[in-house]
Amino acid sequence: MNPRRLRLLSANIQAGSSTRRYSDYATRSWSHVLPAGNKRGSLDAIAQLAGEHDIVGLNESDPGSLRSGFTNQTHYLAQAGGFDYWSHQPNRRVANVASSANGLLSRLEPREVIDHPLPGRVRGRGVLMARFGDGDDALTVAVAHLSLGAGSRASQLAFIAELLHDHPHAVLMGDFNCPIDRPEMSTLFQRTRLQPPSFNVPTFPSWRPQRAIDHILIGDGLSGFNARAVPAAQSDHLALSLELDVPDHALR
Repeated sequence: MNPRRLRLLSANIQAGSSTRRYSDYATRSWSHVLPAGNKRGSLDAIAQLAGEHDIVGLNESDPGSLRSGFTNQTHYLAQAGGFDYWSHQPNRRVANVASSANGLLSRLEPREVIDHPLPGRVRGRGVLMARFGDGDDALTVAVAHLSLGAGSRASQLAFIAELLHDHPHAVLMGDFNCPIDRPEMSTLFQRTRLQPPSFNVPTFPSWRPQRAIDHILIGDGLSGFNARAVPAAQSDHLALSLELDVPDHALR
């Protein structure tokens, strides 16, 4: 039987904020704590992009705080993009001013969604996991946002490796904050069936992409095609799009 082709997207949406140059981190820092700016317009642009895909992983999606106008951005994107299924995992909150979450949008109904806090020197990172079929061969999609520090990333990747161990139809997507050839990444490839990508797609910074730090990694039972970086509105990351062939039995 022919495999089913799905379109995947991984996007760090920076809570709808705009960053077009390094100086914006200082001059537009207010946008990370206040609801001002055209965040709704940015979300609408991201929803249009997301709507071209079947499964979308989000990083830095505000689950409802002052800076988003108390809008759950994952829910908003699900509605605006026409997705029937959505989940989110709030990770880090600064009072009620700013909050951040991993998010998942899907046209397929997941059988199970579980969120796990990730280890690290500073708390506030997590991995959101969805299973789309039954049994050990089910398609399993994990969305993660890893730490900036190599030591914390190493412990987080070891934790994720335990979750995805021996899954032939696993997908791990998100903002890893590191390129694929970092030493801590080797644990993931040694302990799981996830495969390094055949080539790197730079995603950061969005205005002059030089670093491939956003990834969609797939298990050896899956086939990926046409990986490309696309703008996610005014975020400081480009989004990463990938077409994925999934065996039919992995979705049953």
